[in-house]
Amino acid sequence: MTEFTIHTVESAPEGSRAQLATTRSAWGFVPNLHGILAESPTALIAYDTLFGLMSQSTLTPAEQQIVYLTISVFNGCEYCTMGHTYLARAADLEESEIQRLRHGEPLSNPRSNALGAFVRNVVAQRGRVGDAALEAFVAAGFTRANVLEVVTAVATKTISNYTNHITHTPREGFMADAALAWTAPAEPAALA
Repeated sequence: MTEFTIHTVESAPEGSRAQLATTRSAWGFVPNLHGILAESPTALIAYDTLFGLMSQSTLTPAEQQIVYLTISVFNGCEYCTMGHTYLARAADLEESEIQRLRHGEPLSNPRSNALGAFVRNVVAQRGRVGDAALEAFVAAGFTRANVLEVVTAVATKTISNYTNHITHTPREGFMADAALAWTAPAEPAALA
């Protein structure tokens, strides 16, 4: 099996060092995902740039976590599902909604449910959601900008989810908390 190095600021390729230093400064540590992405400055900078841009989107912090959790659960990414569970709690998303997201269930809040359903549809249909789904999303109070922000979030999570699947990214220490534990279903299609 090909193993990937979890780089530090000191061990990373030159083109990744400044970005890893920025990440360490922002988060207080270098997440294992970032350490692995550092192997390619292009991948690391792309991921961090998209993630940073999403934090500036017109979606609220809680809505951003709905989007990220929906994508990560759909893709069966344990690392990201646990990480975004932590971030969803920090964004004050209701625990009952977090648990519904982690189980691929509809959300109780109609607006949040419309967001989760649209995101799931975008991922499952690879963007070919159709006019009816798009109109339903907009009718739920979302904007055309939100549509494109969902696409941006899908790109962001595609980088992290796929990297974690390919490289078997080790979990962070904080992910040992039983309240964050999540195991991907054996059959990802069941999440559709």
